[in-house]
Amino acid sequence: MDLELTGKRAFVSGSTQGIGLAIAAGLIRAGAAVVINGREEGRVRAVADELRLLSPGADVRGIAADFADAGQVGRLVDEVGEVDILVNNVGVFDVRPFGEIPDAEWQRYFDVNVMSGVRLSRRVIDGMLSRGWGRIIFISSESGVNVPADMTHYGVTKAATLALANGLAKTTRGTRVTVNSILGGPTYSEGVAQAVEQIAQAQGMPASDLKRAIAAGNTTSLLERFIEPDEIAHLALYLASPRSSATNGAALRADGGTLTTTL
Repeated sequence: MDLELTGKRAFVSGSTQGIGLAIAAGLIRAGAAVVINGREEGRVRAVADELRLLSPGADVRGIAADFADAGQVGRLVDEVGEVDILVNNVGVFDVRPFGEIPDAEWQRYFDVNVMSGVRLSRRVIDGMLSRGWGRIIFISSESGVNVPADMTHYGVTKAATLALANGLAKTTRGTRVTVNSILGGPTYSEGVAQAVEQIAQAQGMPASDLKRAIAAGNTTSLLERFIEPDEIAHLALYLASPRSSATNGAALRADGGTLTTTL
């Protein structure tokens, strides 16, 4: 299916690995010009070079910035320029008991997971509205609805992004600009894979066995496996496309049936 993305310009935050990289690659294959982002300049350059190989003449640019650093974020926002598609993907997560999370860590989570979307959306939405077309997509999580006890700080920020997207969508009423969220389920991104490998090594077991055991422990999952980044990206590409014109203000699930509540 032609997603009608040829000539569109997109920015994907946190796109040198995992879901963000899968979305950037999908957009490039669909004909969009893409600006990627990561914290390390060398990594951003390397990934941009790899992405240019996906499609002859692919227009790929990279901007290195750490969303935990206000100065770097300010520079990035200035450099992004006008885009037709914004994918707010960047995020941090870890597993930690609630009582061990200090204020500074809570602030870092809000800066990266929530304020990144605020600052980027604020930068691009007026241009989208004046040009008469645009897409803003937030990569949220099922953890924003069913907040894990050992990832409360993460879940709270993901709940905040759902609220942010909901409110922002209302500012697009009557236009061809849309704002939507994706509720992803447990996804086997590079970060998750590294954590699984480290734990497996410490426990003296194959990483593949631990991966299966973790997936089996998620008793509400209908997939009974981890989701792959490309599976989230497929939904993001649809939402980025003109073909999703009737979808606005929605929180769409790509959670493998993990959530047992409806939105």
